[in-house]
Amino acid sequence: MTSTLDSRAVASPSASTRTRKGNAARRRRTVFYFIAPAMLGFLIFFGYPLIATLYYSFTRYDLINAPEFVGFDNYIRMFTSEPLVGTAAYNTLWLVIVLTFCRVVFALGTASIISRLKSGVGLVRTLCYLPSLAPPAAATLAFVFLFNPEYGPVNAFLRSVGIDGGLWFNDPAMSKPALTLLVMWGSGELMIIILAALLDVPQEQYEAAELDGAGPVRRFWHVTLPSISPVLLFGVVNSMIFALQFFTQAIVAGSAAAGAADVAGNTRFIGAPQNSTLTYPVWLYVQGFRYFNMGYAAAMAVLLFIVSAGFTWILVRQLRKSQHQEEGA
Repeated sequence: MTSTLDSRAVASPSASTRTRKGNAARRRRTVFYFIAPAMLGFLIFFGYPLIATLYYSFTRYDLINAPEFVGFDNYIRMFTSEPLVGTAAYNTLWLVIVLTFCRVVFALGTASIISRLKSGVGLVRTLCYLPSLAPPAAATLAFVFLFNPEYGPVNAFLRSVGIDGGLWFNDPAMSKPALTLLVMWGSGELMIIILAALLDVPQEQYEAAELDGAGPVRRFWHVTLPSISPVLLFGVVNSMIFALQFFTQAIVAGSAAAGAADVAGNTRFIGAPQNSTLTYPVWLYVQGFRYFNMGYAAAMAVLLFIVSAGFTWILVRQLRKSQHQEEGA
């Protein structure tokens, strides 16, 4: 009889065990309640639009009539019978390569200079960061005016020193470099992030490298860059995604340089001059909201998402591979 009662006592959970389980369940519910708004927002504003975009990419949809399933016709059209997609993809690829390199290098150079200043650091840092606060449309309009080939102050200054400034936003060969200058001017956010990483590099590593006879270039190459490589990777990924989604500056610059009165909504001058500012997101916008080919625009958006995710995965994988090699060495 006693052994039976003992076995039942062992088999049944004790009061303390039930209390611990109850406390754990309450903690899980509390955590869920706190993250529920974020999860709900993610599902509503990211999950549902992503699934809906994928669905519409297989349909013919004009925002008025019901979607009509067409299979892979939108994707086939994108790669076979849409000539401007190639132009838009080339312009976007150009920006991905050139804009990413120039933006990261410019932000790194500016941050390196600021980190070495002895006085006035706060003022210089603020002045370098302020351009990033300007609205993209307003900043683009200002740049179009500054680089106006006839009466812009930039060409006026260049003419005063005997240099032909060119047509800038009115020249197909110079419009994308002008947009790159605009993005570099507004790269204050990335500069601040890199500056924080530079200031966080231990000074002992610089002192040890200097004792070993390393000069400024070798210290920068072997101490600074490895220490801030995760931040630089973030800058590269951020800049590439920014270039892949390059929209506002391109559409405003093309319309303003062409002399459109209604810069925000006039799509007749989108891509001017000669489609040199026609980026992939701009052409996606034209297809969806000018021609009302929403199914085709959804297919373009899905492809853009896949390319962005692919670039990010490759860069992160390469960084992890290089870090493992350094640890193994």
